[in-house]
Amino acid sequence: MKRSKKQSMVARDFKTSVLPLSRKLLRFATHFLKDEQQARDVVQDIFLKLWQKRDTLDEIENMEAFTMRMTRNRCLDVIRANKVVAIDEETDRKLKAQTVDVHSKVELSETAGQIRKLILKLPDLQRTVMQLRDIEQMSYDEIAEVTDLKVNAIRVNLSRARKKVRDEFLKLKEDEDRRSKTLTATLL
Repeated sequence: MKRSKKQSMVARDFKTSVLPLSRKLLRFATHFLKDEQQARDVVQDIFLKLWQKRDTLDEIENMEAFTMRMTRNRCLDVIRANKVVAIDEETDRKLKAQTVDVHSKVELSETAGQIRKLILKLPDLQRTVMQLRDIEQMSYDEIAEVTDLKVNAIRVNLSRARKKVRDEFLKLKEDEDRRSKTLTATLL
């Protein structure tokens, strides 16, 4: 089957602008994951995603930075997926025995969703450090190894990220309380 002229140009552009980055992405992913096979899988995933979005690749100004960010994010996903949290039998029994009413579950779910959205708005470095420390439960030394940052820089970025999320969350709660009071006053 013949390809259209546009498709063959996209394939040619893909080969010249994306594929040459493979070695660099592989080194970066290997450094991140400490496992060359996993790193190869990550790079393969990145190329597949890029190929699927090939029609919009010309909108990307800095392909190298874009692919490095994709690689880092995918590596974080792999690290998160491989993280095993051991729970002893007693803790497991206690967790199963606890019951939370439906209202509390909904409220916790909404709060978690709001916090996730606030974290996504953080600058890349703060978001990464917060993700690795607070979500992945990595030590400062492990984060330093993954990000090539000094422990002090990690602490500063983590503190700023937590403060920003906390302040923005409190603002959201104040707005919700104000709207709730207005609604109650309107109804009564």
